[in-house]
Amino acid sequence: MKLSMLRHRSAFWTRTVLAATLVLSLTAPAVHAAAVPPASSAAPAAAATTGKPLTAENAGAFLKQFFSSDEVKAQLAGAVVVVVKDGKTIVEEGFGYADKAAKSKVDPDKTVFRMASVSKTFTATAAMQLVEQGKLDLKADFQTYTGKMAFDNPFGVPVTIENLLTHTTGFRIQDPLPEDINQDFTTKVSIEDYVVKHMPPVVREPGTSYMYDNFASLLLGLVVEKASGMPYEEYMEKHVFAPLKMDSSGFLLEGKLKDNLATAYDPAGKEVDLYTVTPTVMPHGGMLSTGDDVGRFMTAFLNGGEAGNNHILKADTVQSMEEYRSAIHPLLPNTTYGFEAPFQLPGSGSSSKIITKAGDLIGFSSYMFLIPEQKTGVFIAYNQTSTLRELFYPAFLQTFFPQYAAPVKLDTFKPMSAEALKAFTGYYADLRLKSLVSTVSVQNGALMINDALLGSRKLIQVDDNLFKDELTGKFTGFAMKADGQSAYLKEPYLNPFSYSQKGPEGVGYADVPASHPYAAPVQMLQSLGYLPNDAALSFQPEAGITRAEYVRLMLQSSGLKGSTTGKMAFPDLQGHPDAAYIQQAVEIGMIKGTASGEFQPDRVISRQEAAVMVWRLLSAQYPDKLFQKVKLSGTTDKWAVPAVKMSVALGLYGPDFKPDAKGAVDYKSRSALSKKENAAILYALFTNPLNQIVAKLSAQAGDGGK
Repeated sequence: MKLSMLRHRSAFWTRTVLAATLVLSLTAPAVHAAAVPPASSAAPAAAATTGKPLTAENAGAFLKQFFSSDEVKAQLAGAVVVVVKDGKTIVEEGFGYADKAAKSKVDPDKTVFRMASVSKTFTATAAMQLVEQGKLDLKADFQTYTGKMAFDNPFGVPVTIENLLTHTTGFRIQDPLPEDINQDFTTKVSIEDYVVKHMPPVVREPGTSYMYDNFASLLLGLVVEKASGMPYEEYMEKHVFAPLKMDSSGFLLEGKLKDNLATAYDPAGKEVDLYTVTPTVMPHGGMLSTGDDVGRFMTAFLNGGEAGNNHILKADTVQSMEEYRSAIHPLLPNTTYGFEAPFQLPGSGSSSKIITKAGDLIGFSSYMFLIPEQKTGVFIAYNQTSTLRELFYPAFLQTFFPQYAAPVKLDTFKPMSAEALKAFTGYYADLRLKSLVSTVSVQNGALMINDALLGSRKLIQVDDNLFKDELTGKFTGFAMKADGQSAYLKEPYLNPFSYSQKGPEGVGYADVPASHPYAAPVQMLQSLGYLPNDAALSFQPEAGITRAEYVRLMLQSSGLKGSTTGKMAFPDLQGHPDAAYIQQAVEIGMIKGTASGEFQPDRVISRQEAAVMVWRLLSAQYPDKLFQKVKLSGTTDKWAVPAVKMSVALGLYGPDFKPDAKGAVDYKSRSALSKKENAAILYALFTNPLNQIVAKLSAQAGDGGK
């Protein structure tokens, strides 16, 4: 892929992320790193149903049936599945194609897949080896090994090796950047150089919250380098891969690993060009391996770390890696040393008897899950972005180990009153992706939760600080502070791999009191930190918002940062405080400037201009034909009609705008967009279930709109 094509793809990727976040718009008791005990209240509701014996014959029949289903075939390019039990490989089989054009089939011994975040389990294994050797102390500040690093930590509590392993660092999110997936196969970037350049601050007290943390695992890789005195990739080869005879595993895309790498495909089945990663060796996501090699690791791990005459871990170390170290509720554990909780199943939560690791990179996904008490391990990897593992995991459990999917019987508890339930109310922003927002409220005496993915649904209390939603029976848990108010929630849909943090109550402004019709949008933005939360200030709700302010707030609320590009797309951006955000909006296709060739950042934006910017991001996902029957009144310029129709259909407007007797809405398209109306648009993007709205419109179009 040429560099120009790379820039196009990076821009498209960023635009897709922004569109997705717009559509989706994922401290006491402290989270202590102590093993979470099994809950007496989490026993199976009845005697567990007996599954089929996990034999080669039964496993083969299961896989044949699974991969023959129309639902699976529709999203499959190629896949590998390995199942081990009692020290033996039960089944190891490839399905579909490693390369569709060449018709080359997946070979479990030969076909290489990107492990993505399954790499983290192997990095954790290396770290635990060094703990065994006395070269690492789990309770020590990571800087004991890396040397002093420049970052802010105002809490007086160090970030420990244990925090890195359990994703409880308190770091501000520092995920890989779009440019970290690239076609530059010549430039080499070391782990240490990348860490120093991108080191994030600590924004929550270490050990008090769970947030899936790519950077923590990257930093752990650097710790492995420093404590061992060897380059990370060399250490992994000598001390993890070689003892297990994992001869087709590594972290450098070269030689047979490159030659045998499966071709990646996007969700539509279109081939993705070969790419590399930055840093060059990526401990948190860069491992390359085959199904057979991962099977060797699972077998050794489940055998107390032993593989024949070799061993990679001591038995007690393996046991320590199987224990969950934090949980918002015993039915909702978070992480062990190197593994994470399995997908939540309706009525049963996430079983603490199962440890897993999922991984995703462009065109590749993987899932490893182990059931230590059954001496069973399963690995699936595939080369087309899809939901294959979400289908595979529950199907496998229900076939062979249904006891782990059985509904739980909870002990009796005292239900909370409607007044007491108010302790949970507020706006919760995902720690990893702040644009994923859950709104919790009490309505008619019931606790309700709302988000832009599923809309509003009731939460039914089933235990202390644990609720079951009325849609699927999955659980939402809350962590409480010493004052009795909630601090975090963990829910199963937007992002089950992170807590969401409740913001402070929005207090409004002197000119936006609680009785103001736009109070809810303004107070939400205050709670989430996008507007100053000071009631003594004036908001000037009727004042117009500039084009620059509109772009900055839209990108900030979508979790995007300003562009790092030096050359601006428009001459009037030089020196402007919002130039980086405007440039980012250009790069993701949100804005195109004006007829004069300038952006005019300080001109007040019109309502139809604002609608067009959102439309450019969402129109690929929501085509104009869905909104053709939307009725407009008033005057809208022709170039803005599709965008304004979309905004009206999706409810992207405030309470001042209502349909007339004929169902038409005057969007006042040519009028200036006021600050209160902009707050209402952002509020709607955070809370309106856009996919459900569009699905309803699509159904109406399908039946002729009757």
